[in-house]
Formats: sequence, C-alpha cells, structure tokens
Amino acid sequence: MAEETQIGPSIRAQLGKATPVIGRFEAMILLGFVTGRTRENLIAHDDDELTDEEIMRFDLLVSLRAAGTPVPYLTGTQEFYGRHFQVTDRVLIPRPDTEVLIEQALLVAPAAPRIIDLGTGSGCIAVTLALEIPGAKVTATDSSSDALEIARGNADVLGADIRFLEGFWWDAVPADEQFDLIVSNPPYIRPDDEHLRNLEYEPLGALTDGIDGLECLRVISAGAMARLSRGGWLLLEHGYDQGADVRAMLEDAGFAAVRTIRDYGGNDRVTMGRRAD
Repeated sequence: MAEETQIGPSIRAQLGKATPVIGRFEAMILLGFVTGRTRENLIAHDDDELTDEEIMRFDLLVSLRAAGTPVPYLTGTQEFYGRHFQVTDRVLIPRPDTEVLIEQALLVAPAAPRIIDLGTGSGCIAVTLALEIPGAKVTATDSSSDALEIARGNADVLGADIRFLEGFWWDAVPADEQFDLIVSNPPYIRPDDEHLRNLEYEPLGALTDGIDGLECLRVISAGAMARLSRGGWLLLEHGYDQGADVRAMLEDAGFAAVRTIRDYGGNDRVTMGRRAD
C-alpha cells in the first residue's frame, strides 16, 4: 500500500497545495499577504518553512477564496491607477475599466478644476483625480456612511484633500455649487443581468438600481447641466451595452461633443459630454 504524500510546511509545499484549488497567481497573492513577503521573495525562498499560524491563516483564506470571496476582500486592498486602496465588502472593488474614466477626465480637466465624484464608494476616482491634477478641488459624495468612512480613510492614507458629503446623488450637493468636472461610476447593472450573480459578495446597491440599470444614470445626467460651469464636462461610466442609451440621455439634456469611449476590452464604457454655453 502506497504511503500518502505529506504536505510539508515549506512555501513550495503550501503553494503546491493551493494552486489546484485557486490557481497559482491568487495563491501567491494570499500567501504574500499572510507572510508579508513579496512575490519575488516567495519564489526565491520557496524552501523556507512557514509557521503553524501562517499555514492556518493561509488555509483559511484559500478556502474562503475557493468559496467565492474576492481576493481584495480577503487582503483588504486593491490596486487602482498605481495606488493601493483599502476595500471591504461595503464598497465595490475598483476595476481596471474605471481607469478609462480617469484617463478621459485628465484629458479634459482645466487647470485647478472643481471636481465632484458622485457615488464615490472606496474613493478611488476622487482620490486619484485629487492626486493627479494639481490644484484640483475635489468633492466626493455617497449615500452610504460606511462607504464614506472607507473613502475618507483612503484619502487620509494617500494624502488627498477631499470634501466628503453624504446623500443621494444631487441631494448631497449644495444647490448653488457648480463644478468644472462631474464624474460618476453609478450602479448600472440591470437586475436581471446574468453577470450580477457573479458579484454576490459586493454590495448590491452599488451594482444595480433594481430597475433597468439606467435610472441612476438618468438622475445624474438630468441634473448635471445646472451644476456644470460653462465648458465643463460630465463623464459617466456605464455598462458595455448602454453606450447608445447614455449618449441619448446627454444629448437630450443639451450636452455638446457627446461621445463614448471604449474600455481595454473594446466595450463601450465611458460616455461624456460638455456644457457648451
């Protein structure tokens, strides 16, 4: 009778055990998080032995990941535009596609702009713009006090000066204020969209409006013109199949130079328009 293979305490052995379950890439991330080692260190010293506590913590994280919990919620951090943002399951995980919104905002922002990020979540958009644009005066809103707490923490850690306001969309903003740039990544997934089932660990209210995926986009675009300075821009992130609908919203609201920008996967992702008068 053949002897059972014993899993040893080495880095190599633990990665070998986890890789068939969650893949080597994510196994490396989780083991690096548990041990405080970089990927390069794990590779160069893969014969180092782990402590019983490290193995126990790693095993727990692997099981949670195998059950579906996203890696950023396990490590508490996600990279966005070259910076690391703290995240919990109270906010959406920042995604690379949202960097398209940042890139377009940087192209159209005037000098020392007044910017508002509606529905800031983790604060990744607001913080990034505040740090990337010299002299920017940034306001960020959210209806969730939990989200605002996380966003404030990210702003503090990363050194971004941001004013935070709590409330639903335009209700959070003083009526007489105007901005040079309005940006938002609102809930836009239809409640019957099959992709929603794969996002069960993220806050539902930040993913879908519960109606048709366009309601939050309608509210923002309808109120944006009155909040924009002359020549100011509105930039909205939306779903891959919503470009035509959002362009129609902005054109109906009187925006000029309306156009949709595709993400890195070739899908419609950001629609933008300018207040001309």
